[in-house]
Amino acid sequence: MSSFTTTLTSAKTLIFLIGFVISNLVAFGQKSEVERITKTLCSPEYHGRGYVNKGDSLAAEFIVAEFKKIGLKPLKKSYFQSFNLDVNTFPNEMMIQHNGRTLTPGIHYLVDPASAGGKLELHPKLISIETALNVEKLIEEIKSISNGKEYNAIALDFRKLSADTLKKVAGLTEELAGMMPVFEIMDRKFTWSVADQQLKNPLIQIQDSIFSASSGFTISINAQLIKNYTSRNVFAYLPAKKKSKKTVIYSAHYDHLGRMGAETYFPGANDNASGTAMLLSMAKCFKENPVDYNILFIAFAGEEAGLVGSKYFVEHPLIKLNSIAFLLNLDIMGSGEDGITVVNATLFENEFKELQAINSEKNLLMQVKSRGPAANSDHYWFTQMGVPAFFIYTMGPNKNYHDVFDTQANLSFVEYEDITTLLVEFTKRLKP
Repeated sequence: MSSFTTTLTSAKTLIFLIGFVISNLVAFGQKSEVERITKTLCSPEYHGRGYVNKGDSLAAEFIVAEFKKIGLKPLKKSYFQSFNLDVNTFPNEMMIQHNGRTLTPGIHYLVDPASAGGKLELHPKLISIETALNVEKLIEEIKSISNGKEYNAIALDFRKLSADTLKKVAGLTEELAGMMPVFEIMDRKFTWSVADQQLKNPLIQIQDSIFSASSGFTISINAQLIKNYTSRNVFAYLPAKKKSKKTVIYSAHYDHLGRMGAETYFPGANDNASGTAMLLSMAKCFKENPVDYNILFIAFAGEEAGLVGSKYFVEHPLIKLNSIAFLLNLDIMGSGEDGITVVNATLFENEFKELQAINSEKNLLMQVKSRGPAANSDHYWFTQMGVPAFFIYTMGPNKNYHDVFDTQANLSFVEYEDITTLLVEFTKRLKP
């Protein structure tokens, strides 16, 4: 081999190594940005992105600032679309004492999202599920409690119930809480949500390791039902390389569950600060590399309250729904060790096969798993209106969901780069 050939080969090797290093540095920098955004949205200053201390509004302002930093424009002169909803909140005092100890919210107990508040001394009577499901026996127990002096609340034993039995008792405790305070004794993981109404009495879930039928409860709970609370969807718009009538939407909900009292909040890292961070990352990616479609980025509010923000959008669309080529909804994007699941895969088989083909060609994710239609995120209302849409979420070992443990520290973002590659390539290959 001549010295010239050796020099040329060395130069090519050096160029390859430099390119490889730069590529990895860019990927690392992008992943760091996703982690930064997720961590910010999960911080106590955003109050769980719910309806206490306007946590959702603070998050919306942060997202707009990030869109502006990327260089994206508003849609129709505004980054926001406002809508109203009713929501039950727990802004201040949240205290339960039992057996001589003050219990920890989110760990030892949850108040039902629709629970009423109050300052009460409660002495619940333990009732079996068998009794609760027998109307005559249940009426007798309620009469006995109402007419006696020993008890002033009901405790239902929800331990070791089958899925079928849980379905049977669904809604029963809410009905009972219309008559008196109710405790649900649990032996499984807590999950919380958001309610748009308030019950007449407190409804409390408590871990069985804490509950004692021989001791009463001192509770002090501040619950406030807010009527017509104003929340906002957030938009940013990126035009196609050449003028196009078709738009691809990337969406993710930024809201979460908020606070359960002044001291306890739900960070919502995986659900869905991670998806919001991915949304912003995709915005930056497409800003730097425009495609043949206009791209509308939407951060929805009110998802946890029943897909309220996305429903409002499809009922008051800011672009024509028939101009949407496809919607890609990103929710729970913080892992990926076990691949991703695609909701609506069975509805849009050709597009799903394209996703799988890209994944195989580029050797990206462990699997791209098919799932049928489900009303479990913001894609749903679009599908109902005939808009082709996927809801994509990651799979992995992190099982924290709607609880106080869903923190940024528990997310790996291990497949962040591969998911980004998959989505960009899918968007490029979409047929008009």
